[in-house]
Amino acid sequence: MSLHDEAVLVLKEYEDQEELRQTYLEHLQTHPDGMWKACGAGHITASALVIDPARGRVLLTLHRKLRMWLQMGGHCEPGDATLAAAALREATEESGIAGLTLLPGGPVRLDRHHTPCAWHLDVQYAALAPAGALEAISDESLDLRWFPYEEVADVADDSVVRLVEATRARL
Repeated sequence: MSLHDEAVLVLKEYEDQEELRQTYLEHLQTHPDGMWKACGAGHITASALVIDPARGRVLLTLHRKLRMWLQMGGHCEPGDATLAAAALREATEESGIAGLTLLPGGPVRLDRHHTPCAWHLDVQYAALAPAGALEAISDESLDLRWFPYEEVADVADDSVVRLVEATRARL
């Protein structure tokens, strides 16, 4: 199964955010290349909020290009078999943490936002950090920092705050 077809299945099974979910499905129906950065009309991206529930905190990256505190994530790559795999790969690469596991139940949220390259139709997951996880800054980050849940709104935009809230509701 292609990543495009797998994304359609994931989105058909996702039960929240009906209007936005339909926008994603229409995008994929209209754009056979809609999974890839080369699609100028926008593309599906995958991200994951790295969370440490035992310590009540999330790991955010200060994105090098956007200069914003965000969850880990980015473009799908040809080697990604699933959206979940893409999200986990991005979270692992950008956090430097080995042994992340995705929170069961599929995507936590969808978030559509404009970036310098195009519209990103982000499929957002949550990744659980293992006990004693040690993070390491990647080339894509200016900084990487753990934030207590209650401090996220002080540093990040509303989309990240909503992702934290949705993830905590699922825990």
